[in-house]
Amino acid sequence: MFSLNEYISYYLYPRYIDMNKGIECLSELIRSQMNASPLSGDAFLFFGKKKDMVKVLRWDTDGFILYQKRLEEGTFELPRFKPSQGLCKLEWEIFFMIMRGISPRSVLLRKRFKI
Repeated sequence: MFSLNEYISYYLYPRYIDMNKGIECLSELIRSQMNASPLSGDAFLFFGKKKDMVKVLRWDTDGFILYQKRLEEGTFELPRFKPSQGLCKLEWEIFFMIMRGISPRSVLLRKRFKI
């Protein structure tokens, strides 16, 4: 099913990319730079330097889905990351806030029970 939800793991690619890259190039970046499997079913987020566009690559049982969102105005606010950090996992709430334009730095998330 074409959906991004709270049951998927989200990983931020720790560098800005050329937004002309397609599925093959992005999946190779996941393998070689993130040391992860693009076939895992996890969602991998890629941002350009202008931070007005995001690509999300995800394997969906029999093929890749590439989501792309370009903002007409404004930019995405990203968590701070270090290129040497490797995998940067994002919680669903943080991913959702980034996509909706909510500043993750100014929001205080209350502790909740998780299984």
